[in-house]
Amino acid sequence: MYTTCIYCHKPLGANQAIEAFPVGRRLAFDPARGRLWVVCRSCERWNLSPLETRWEAIEECERSYRATRLRVSTDNIGLARLTEGLELVRIGEPERPEFAAWRYGDQFGRRRRRSFLVAGGVAVAVGAVVAGASAAGIGIGSLGGLWGNLPNLFNAMRSVKIRTDDGRILKVRGTEYSKVALLSTPEGAPRLVVGLGGKKVERFDGPEALRHAGRLLPAINAYGGSRRTVTAAVSVLETRRGSMPFLEGFVRVRPDHGVLKRDAPIAKMDAPTRLALEMALHEESERRAIEGELALLEAAWREAEEIAGIADNLLIPTEVESQLDELKRAGPGNP
Repeated sequence: MYTTCIYCHKPLGANQAIEAFPVGRRLAFDPARGRLWVVCRSCERWNLSPLETRWEAIEECERSYRATRLRVSTDNIGLARLTEGLELVRIGEPERPEFAAWRYGDQFGRRRRRSFLVAGGVAVAVGAVVAGASAAGIGIGSLGGLWGNLPNLFNAMRSVKIRTDDGRILKVRGTEYSKVALLSTPEGAPRLVVGLGGKKVERFDGPEALRHAGRLLPAINAYGGSRRTVTAAVSVLETRRGSMPFLEGFVRVRPDHGVLKRDAPIAKMDAPTRLALEMALHEESERRAIEGELALLEAAWREAEEIAGIADNLLIPTEVESQLDELKRAGPGNP
């Protein structure tokens, strides 16, 4: 049984309430369609379960949901908290706007709040560095390249790792998100173009392009969106009559001519369009997985656990670590 989020590769946690499915702290289930998701509490994305024991787990979720009085609900969606702490989201037959509010509202809203906290934390950290340096008798000028590397440190923390079809693990840093574009091959298939430092460019076509784009969009959309922005993004999908028509139209008008056009990068688009693209990619990946059922889903979970198990020694740039070591040696009591 897999225990890592497909999208952010962080642990999903565990529960003792659902014996047939002891993974996760929030489970969403659709008893009519036989779908069970584990909602990651780190990134708030919904991980569709590939398990053959799904029906048994759904039945147990249904019994537990009905047995608790600690629940709120609309006509189509309900939320219950069990005494053990597990949260259950029961899906009925909601319209897209209502379902999107539950499914995407939390993750985009949490990202928005987190971005504000991170920005405040960076400001506090800079102030602490200045105060610490002064107390230690270190001049601001002695910090040298550390100041220049603070943006690199921040962006390195926003990096995303993807596993290519040929077995490579690529790391896309925050500084490279402005060089990511979802375009089109001459034949009209989706093509993802990723600029990786310098002049190196990676291209991925077809299903691989959509899969990697789905991994990168949450990082590109790190600032999330307000309720109004999420509503606008849902309206974009509604206007295009669903996820697949939206994606087809998105790439059809954006051919890849071998270079990144000035207006091509996803990061440069307006927030509703970027959030709509993330929603569409997420829903399309689930549609393909459900059609292929266990094979594609299990492959995605295995890939997530593989990437999660790779030590990320490049999180902090080497030059930053060296400068921090020099500052420690130069502190009070050191020669």
